[in-house]
Amino acid sequence: MHKKGLIGGIALLALSAVGGGLATASPERDVLVPAEPTMIDFVDPATVGGLVARTMVEDHGGRARRHVHITYPELRDAPRLNKALRDEAERTLRDFRDLTRFDAPRPRPELNVDWQLAAASGDIVGVRLRTGESLGTGWGNSTRTLWYDRRTGKATGSAGLLAGQSAMRDLTRLVKERLAKRGSPMDLGRVRGDQLDSMAFNQSGDLVVEFDDCQVGPCSLGRLAVAVPARQADPLLSPTGRRAQEAVREAARQASPTTPRTLPSPSPEAVSNQAGSVDCTKAKCIALTFADGPGPNTPRLLDTLRRAGARATFFVVGTNAATRPDLLARMSTEGHLVANHTWAHLDLSKLPTSKIADSLRRTQDTITAAIGERPTLMRPPYGAMNQDVLDVAQEMGLAVVGQNVDAGDLRAKDAKAIADRVTAQAGAGAIVLLHDVRAATVDAVPDILKKLRGKGYTLVTVPELYGTAGMQAGRLYRSGSEIARHRPLT
Repeated sequence: MHKKGLIGGIALLALSAVGGGLATASPERDVLVPAEPTMIDFVDPATVGGLVARTMVEDHGGRARRHVHITYPELRDAPRLNKALRDEAERTLRDFRDLTRFDAPRPRPELNVDWQLAAASGDIVGVRLRTGESLGTGWGNSTRTLWYDRRTGKATGSAGLLAGQSAMRDLTRLVKERLAKRGSPMDLGRVRGDQLDSMAFNQSGDLVVEFDDCQVGPCSLGRLAVAVPARQADPLLSPTGRRAQEAVREAARQASPTTPRTLPSPSPEAVSNQAGSVDCTKAKCIALTFADGPGPNTPRLLDTLRRAGARATFFVVGTNAATRPDLLARMSTEGHLVANHTWAHLDLSKLPTSKIADSLRRTQDTITAAIGERPTLMRPPYGAMNQDVLDVAQEMGLAVVGQNVDAGDLRAKDAKAIADRVTAQAGAGAIVLLHDVRAATVDAVPDILKKLRGKGYTLVTVPELYGTAGMQAGRLYRSGSEIARHRPLT
């Protein structure tokens, strides 16, 4: 339809984002409260081999007309699924551009697309795309789930789970019947087969049908979904649908319900394992920072930095970080610093403090699980801040990092232009903003390192710029040559 703490793992984090209930202990000993039937258990992407996260963005700079951040998975052995996901992302972006092609209101319009794996097995992969749009006022959310059948090599929308048009008509009738029993006012006339484009399965094999915000009921209802019991759904399923259902059931059978959930033990603060090797009061230091990853180009970037003996600070997006915890561990091992760039790259200045804290905390937990250290730095997406962002950052022990050199790599199409811009503007104490989700940026890094070192600069992590003075939580830092600011200049 287009118009996840550590406890419980990545799947539970994703569940909290879609409003699903969890089985919890009741006051009566050894009695469980049933889970909400529309809950979907998402697969931890880190367990799926050959998966990387692709990212599409538009220019984040001050002249940007809109804020755009789209992520979707790419699987090494599923080219047709990859194409379907890429096509869907590009279509979503085109539609959003059309909506915002005139003078943009303030705050800027925002498009955000993230994803979860509704299933992943040797037979089937399901990708749930969640789209959020803001045209300057409130948020509207929609979902679309695509399926890839490895046996047939075909990628389909959710309709591919069903055995043709007759099965779709029967499902539509069942969904209407269940909605009619809700008690809330529903526009059942808007429940049509062509609108049932986000479908997946719960642990019991029931078919879960999701609707967009405000699609068939009042916006105040929030996430609206219907679970059609397996006994009713089974006769309607295609072979692809039956494989998807069995994949979810098998994953549930393999999960251990008796595994105790333990709180993470306190972790030390994240620091570069090479911190203190350079005195930036004597050396000319520059901090290269990379945002939005990790992505497909990040391993190549790490290879370049290792060969050059340079280190950097990586501000990772939680959804991408959850996909490649091995890359976060490598960053830390090789002397870089891993920092927080929120869970899904939303404009924090538009969010209430509870959602700001949740976005940062989920990312903190994901990074800590990967590297065994707790990040102490965060960078707000788009550089968008207000006092609420600073206050939450202070409460969570996070210094806020901006930049005084923007590589312009979201606009530049070639590596030379990026390298020239960085080397022309960077001076002692600079914090340079780059994006490791862009291939051209990674291509530019060897030239950047060569030219900066030719000018006598040493590449360090952000906290090393401030030496023994350190960095304070809730303060904004834009370069090592200026005093930390209490408030943002945005």
